[in-house]
Amino acid sequence: MSGPAEEPFLAAVKPLVDAIGGEMLPPGEAGRDDVVLAWEGADVVAVRLPQLADSLDHILTAMERRQGRPLADLDRRTKQEVVRALEARGAFAVRHGVETVASALGVSRFTVYNYLNREKGT
Repeated sequence: MSGPAEEPFLAAVKPLVDAIGGEMLPPGEAGRDDVVLAWEGADVVAVRLPQLADSLDHILTAMERRQGRPLADLDRRTKQEVVRALEARGAFAVRHGVETVASALGVSRFTVYNYLNREKGT
């Protein structure tokens, strides 16, 4: 995928690609929706962005890792904070976003909507 000169670039980009749930591949394998990144004038890597629904799953998994336990095991206040963070990241614009988040938190859709409405009323 690259030569020695590009290794620092790839190392710098990899955490970002991993954080968004993307995939790095050789530039020659890029599809029309992939993003090709260049370094010093040469195409070095293509990044395949995840589908929005996959991104939400990836975000939930990352949040669970940060919390150190399943999101369903969090207390109510922390679940509300998770919902606020997810709303800020656009999680509820994704089709079935509320259902996906509710399932991860171990609550009903109604509860997620209550958490969202509580924020708007504050």
